[in-house]
Amino acid sequence: MENILYSMDWVLPLRSDWATPIAQGFTWMGYAPFFLMFLPIGYWLWDRDIFTRLTALVAITAVVNGWFKDFWQDPRPGADIQLDGRVTGSPGRPSGHTQIAVAMWLWLAYEIQRPWVWVVCIILAFGVSFSRLYLGVHDIDDVLTGAALGIATLAIFFWLTRPDNTLTQALRDSVIIQLVLIAMLVPIIAAVWPAASQAAGAAVHTGSAVTLTVVFLLAGWLAGVALDKRLAPDRGPRPAWWQMIVMAVSGIVVLFALRAGIEATAGDLGIGDATAGIIGALILGFYMTALAPMAFRAVGLMKQA
Repeated sequence: MENILYSMDWVLPLRSDWATPIAQGFTWMGYAPFFLMFLPIGYWLWDRDIFTRLTALVAITAVVNGWFKDFWQDPRPGADIQLDGRVTGSPGRPSGHTQIAVAMWLWLAYEIQRPWVWVVCIILAFGVSFSRLYLGVHDIDDVLTGAALGIATLAIFFWLTRPDNTLTQALRDSVIIQLVLIAMLVPIIAAVWPAASQAAGAAVHTGSAVTLTVVFLLAGWLAGVALDKRLAPDRGPRPAWWQMIVMAVSGIVVLFALRAGIEATAGDLGIGDATAGIIGALILGFYMTALAPMAFRAVGLMKQA
């Protein structure tokens, strides 16, 4: 059994010139640039409540994943078989790609409640998970652990967001309470974060600062949602297809330009990476849900009811 969970000997015969780009495409869907495009586009063009819940779930499961990675500090498979150079020696168990993909795509399928969406989302979750094995950056143990934690956080999030759950109604209804809770949890999470291991063979310790940037992005996102709903309580009719393309392309171009500008400014001012990450995450989250929609409405791309 142990050989099955940790051996990667079966991976190499599966690789081919046509399959590798497909695996790399699936695995890209687990990295930050994908989420920085997918989540705001969904908010702008589709449903802001669904994608706010989805962003909250992604943030929660990302923090859980980061904590367990640094708790176990489990080395990845050997670098000689890895086809993804972006892992930079970070811990293997649990697979973050798998954990977030399982939680995010299954939640989205649950929100939409259409059979074909379930099929597509399950394929995407499986594709992202299997791509980590194919590319040799995780073993089966990493992927199964990630899937289990993804399902666990999904179940907890389902309980938290149930309309009939009176225990969490105030949290669901009040952005102020949500932001206060985040402010309270950040130092607690940092305090209980696992310490770096000195054991031989231990993987690179990630630390809480990098992982917690998703929490600050969520804080900026929620603050932006509150302003967006105050300025436009009801969304108007869906824009024309060409308007949606303009919104998606221009909004994402500005987002990545803003991200680059924040990083450059932080470097010029000598701001540390951790502080710059927090500031940048807050600004980007607020841009996605407040500044971009304000700009779209100002030029007539986004309609009001």
